[in-house]
Amino acid sequence: MKDRIRQDLIDLMLIPGLSGHEDRVRRRIADVMPTFSSPPRTDRLGNLIVTVPGDPDAPSVMVFTHMDQLGFFVRKIEDDGLIRVERMGGVPERALAAQAVTLCVAEGRDVPGVICNKSHHATAPEEKYNVIKASDLLIDTGHGSRAAVEAAGVRIGTPVVYRPNVIEMAGDRIAGTSVDDRAGCAVLIEVARGLAARQGGPTVHLVFSVQEEFNLRGAVVAAQTLKPDIAIQIDLMLACDTPDMVSRGDMRLGGGPGMSLYSFHGRGTLNGVIPHPAAVRLIEETASASGIHLQRSAQVGVLTDLSYVQLLGEGVVSVDVGFPCRYTHSALEMCDLNDLTALANLLTAALARIGSGFDMSRDGGTP
Repeated sequence: MKDRIRQDLIDLMLIPGLSGHEDRVRRRIADVMPTFSSPPRTDRLGNLIVTVPGDPDAPSVMVFTHMDQLGFFVRKIEDDGLIRVERMGGVPERALAAQAVTLCVAEGRDVPGVICNKSHHATAPEEKYNVIKASDLLIDTGHGSRAAVEAAGVRIGTPVVYRPNVIEMAGDRIAGTSVDDRAGCAVLIEVARGLAARQGGPTVHLVFSVQEEFNLRGAVVAAQTLKPDIAIQIDLMLACDTPDMVSRGDMRLGGGPGMSLYSFHGRGTLNGVIPHPAAVRLIEETASASGIHLQRSAQVGVLTDLSYVQLLGEGVVSVDVGFPCRYTHSALEMCDLNDLTALANLLTAALARIGSGFDMSRDGGTP
């Protein structure tokens, strides 16, 4: 299993997919999905949905993760060929200078570029510790003129992402671009393989969603159509095992999958998730029965599209699960394949525990 997840993750990390432009990623995932009675389908927004029919008396479940990544859109091409961009998503400005990027024109025609960084030899002492604003960034593709850039296929609105990159580290750790959330996609593909071999169980909707980094849009559209009783969302969780993060929590890379007990963005989007107790019981009891070490997270500054999915209809029994991740939203994020493997096992086992008698009450049957 770990080798399958490794290969799926590597393959997906090497495919660019800015929010609103996830189609290459979606096609790759559809190609590797196991066969079910109903083929994968794509809605108008671009979500990839696979429904695995099950017991109609059991609660239906939507398990989802997002395909998109953050980056930029081309805003202006200067006469000298240098390119200005608008930031899309939570791109960290202090980690941008001198990064390699890809301007996504079309498969086989993408244009490489570099985010400009003033030559060190000409940098004055008072400039050394300044961070360039995203609005002031310039990208150099080497073309030398606007006409040459446009002839290469770059236009206003062209998507730009960190240059796809994978580094296989020691100890089953993977670093590179778009670990958020191609790691979640690799886990959900593995869950699909487990469902293909199952006997019984609830109806499960597997959703690979779009535009999560663009104000959490895609999963809501899918959930409005699917109307699940239970929603389980897969995304990164902040690893807190480096010196700059130790005060934020106890989540550590290689320590196993995690469950969020509280998330709140607190910046711009005032939303978050306090999970439903029935979902918390499901994840905790499954982890205990399966011998899986479950980590716990409670964070401000973190937001997933479950924030909106939980509010649909009469309310959805919801919980965020995930994997520890270091250096989030940078060009080189890091995860541990052992955490991903354990997360896939946890989800497969949790789905198997949902039957017609599953208690979705807040009191767990307590009088």
